[in-house]
Amino acid sequence: MKSSLSRLAGFLLLATIGLHMGSPLPPAAAQSAGGQASLQSITFTVDNMFCALCPVTVRKAMEGVEGVSSVEIDFEAKTAFVTFDPAITTSASIAAASGDAGYPARPES
Repeated sequence: MKSSLSRLAGFLLLATIGLHMGSPLPPAAAQSAGGQASLQSITFTVDNMFCALCPVTVRKAMEGVEGVSSVEIDFEAKTAFVTFDPAITTSASIAAASGDAGYPARPES
């Protein structure tokens, strides 16, 4: 019984170590490790957000754009604050994704 528990504990330890070694670096850590371009943030005005589900749809559409790291929606202000990698995508691509979902977006000036 004691050796079974020891083997199980060893297996769980190795499995845990393997999971941590195989996981990719979070975007911020990968960026600082690779010396890639810094992230940019932009605020968009988003039209047609009238119900509680609208911000969810906008967020998912914008997060679906490759290079977007985060999207924060302010339903009351009808805005989206987006952080993205300008080496991968543009504000125009992010706005287009929102527009394609039925919520036209434009960068605030």
